[in-house]
Formats: sequence, C-alpha cells, structure tokens
Amino acid sequence: MRGEAPNGTIFEDMGTGPVVVLVHGLGLNRECWDWTIPALSDRYRIIRYDLYGHGESANPPETPSLTLFARQLAELMDHLGIDRAAIAGFSLGGMIARRFAQDYPARAAALAILHSPHQRDPDAQAAILARVEQARKDGPAATVEAALDRWFTADYRTATPAMMDRVRGWVLANDIEVYHTIYRVLAEGVGEIVTPDPALSLPVLVLTGDADYGNGPEMTHAIAAEIVGAEAVILPGLRHMALVEDPEAVNGSLRAFLDRNHG
Repeated sequence: MRGEAPNGTIFEDMGTGPVVVLVHGLGLNRECWDWTIPALSDRYRIIRYDLYGHGESANPPETPSLTLFARQLAELMDHLGIDRAAIAGFSLGGMIARRFAQDYPARAAALAILHSPHQRDPDAQAAILARVEQARKDGPAATVEAALDRWFTADYRTATPAMMDRVRGWVLANDIEVYHTIYRVLAEGVGEIVTPDPALSLPVLVLTGDADYGNGPEMTHAIAAEIVGAEAVILPGLRHMALVEDPEAVNGSLRAFLDRNHG
C-alpha cells in the first residue's frame, strides 16, 4: 500500500508481522530497498518511505537536521499506528536511526546501522565538506559520478550500466536548492550521535563493507563499541552500496539479526 502522511511523507506499507522501518541514504529514495524487501517480507511488516527532500516526499519544513528526520519517522509511525519498530538505516539513514533511538528510546525495538559514518579524521571531514560545497554550487550532478565510484566496485560498475543509470537518476532527481542542505547533515551530524548519553540499550547490528572507504570497518567497530552488545559485521570485497551490489550478503546478516531480536 502506498500512502501519504500528514507531514508530506510518501511511504509504502507491506506485509504483516513485527514492524521493520527502512530508512534510505542521502540522495536516494525508498526504491533502494527493492533488493532487501524480498528477504524480509515473508515474516515482517515492512515500512519504507522517502525522507524529506527525496523521492516523492515534501521538502524539509525547516533547516534539515537529524532531529528533524527522526521526528519525520516518529510522525510517520504515529500516522500508521505503530508504537514500536525495528529501524534499519542505510548511510544517512543509519544516522537517523541512531538519532531516533536517542530521541524516542521506547519506540525503537532494534537498530540495523548499515554503511553509516562515525567521527571522521580531519582529511575525510575536509573532503566531505568540499563535496557539500560542490553540491551547493552545482547541485547533485557535481558529485554523482565520484559517488558512484565510491559506492560500487569497478567490476560491478562496468558490468551493470543500467543499474548505474538507475542510481544516477535517483541522485540527479534531487532539488539543487535542497540537496546540499541535507548533504550537510551527513557531513556534520555525526557529532551529535556519537557517545550517546544515556547510552543506547537495545539490540544493534552495525554492518559495512571492507572496501567502503567513507564508512569503513573502523567506523563500524567504533559505532558498535559505544553500544553494549552491538554486533559488528564486515562484508569482504564490497563498497558502500552493498545492499544493491550483493543483496544476499547484506540480507543474510540483516535477516538473521532481526529473527534473533525482533521475532
């Protein structure tokens, strides 16, 4: 079922069972979960939606922040009558999942944090801020080709030009006036979700690829180290968008985690 919440969020609601909400990353839209849903939909009720400023959803009603995006998720759950859910977030979506669990701890049953950042070193932080400035000046077209290089292995890019066109189209569809303001949340929002106080206390899976250079194993282990009992999974040979390039690798860990902690 496709629907629209009062706050302008476009969502899809499918299946029955314990609720899992899927939160996409910067510049993408809810379609990026097309390869994840088949692995979950036999047992779980799946909610996927477009973040403010992405896909079919409304533009942000205020300056974008992790707090705003966490509130968007809470309001969507209110609209659907969902008190509590597992939240799976990819990249920026993983940051939103962490903010949501801090702001609404009673409503997060479990978190899956996929390919998501922790604190960057000074060089990496300078590089992402430079990309934010590129996007401010020239829109998503200024950064999309470099992003595809970071997101997918070279062999996969060469072998799947149609997929590259599809993902490129998602990014290029973003509004030049809005995109950079959300990109800045990805660049600068990490500081407000590291070393949470009070500490998070719920089941957490943190996953990345060993070739995801912007959100790599050291970040995954750092996130997991801050959450008692968190599981860290490193997928070999995969970059940022492993959920598209090798869905089985991601889905196996995600499904097993949910079955253990959200059945």
